[in-house]
Amino acid sequence: MRGRWTLDDRLEQILREVPFEVPPGTRSITVRLAYDRSKGVLDLGCGSPYGFRGWSGGARDEYTITAEWATPGYLPGELEAGVWQVWLRLHRIPPEGLDYTLDIDFGPVARPVAAPAPPMERPPRRDIPDVEGLRWWAGDFHAHTVHSDGVLTVPELAALAAGRGLDFLAVTDHNTVSHHPELAAVRGITLLPGQEVTTDRGHANVFGDVGWVDFREPADRWAERGLMSINHPLGGDCAWLLPLAKERPRVAEVWHSGWWDRRWGAPLAWAEAWRDDVIAIGGSDFHREGSDGLPGAPTTWVLAEDPAAAFDAVQAGRTAISAGPDAPLLLRLGADLLALDADGLVLVRPDGRRQVVRGERVHLPAGPGLHRLETHENEVMALCG
Repeated sequence: MRGRWTLDDRLEQILREVPFEVPPGTRSITVRLAYDRSKGVLDLGCGSPYGFRGWSGGARDEYTITAEWATPGYLPGELEAGVWQVWLRLHRIPPEGLDYTLDIDFGPVARPVAAPAPPMERPPRRDIPDVEGLRWWAGDFHAHTVHSDGVLTVPELAALAAGRGLDFLAVTDHNTVSHHPELAAVRGITLLPGQEVTTDRGHANVFGDVGWVDFREPADRWAERGLMSINHPLGGDCAWLLPLAKERPRVAEVWHSGWWDRRWGAPLAWAEAWRDDVIAIGGSDFHREGSDGLPGAPTTWVLAEDPAAAFDAVQAGRTAISAGPDAPLLLRLGADLLALDADGLVLVRPDGRRQVVRGERVHLPAGPGLHRLETHENEVMALCG
């Protein structure tokens, strides 16, 4: 199939469906997309007669689906006879238009050989007191694998995160849940299911094993599916611009790895304007080493019975954020704050009052609202709600 998309096509309808017929008895479907990547970007996905079968966005130009296995990002299973669709999102179309070719093949394809899981090694945990039977656990709420536009497999990502000292990691690949079946098999770190619902006007994580969340629906519908956080709301061309007709989600990724100059106060100002009871979490948005923050940069701490209860802790507002697993830390211990490894930093209270922290392990009185630790140059080092 050959065609051409224009800028007018994109403005009229950004997601296009190109239908193709799957004959009865088909054992394998392979779709190949070709276009000039120097001129534009086409995102790729797949729908069957019964709904979603996969998404890879702009990360891939080819996918295969069979009954037993599928390209990461896509769901294996029965290949129903009937009309399927190649999903094409016209992400970037130049004014002169963009030619494309689709090749669809039903021939047999060899199954890729899976790489062995890497060893899992974790450094010792920090000495943090329990709170009424609950413990502070270190984690990250935003990371990607080969199931979308990351470069590591699920076991490789898990080993990297555990080696960084994390207790849990939410794996949130773009617009797919094909990674979810792999998470429970990993040992040594708790992997939590999520999906980064991704559009041209904003991204949000929907957490939990709640099934595929349709990015084509209004954002209010996403929030009905499960715990939802607004991702990197000031993130360049993926800043949050989507309308919400109902209630604004309380959870937001206030600290993202893209906040590279933490003297810049816009993320905190956005959080205060979003809602006065915002629950702040952090996310590395890890894709590959050298591109984003490593897992745990920043680290989100949750007060919970165990790492598997991290989402419940977020809903209850029991969160804190640090620059990394071993960075200065500010935690709530009942009615007090505990400042760890923060000697010489400045505690900033919600009303703007400031106090120098003297010592490496200091208890301070706490009030409601978002507290933070800063350097004398106003660089944010830790947050605590």
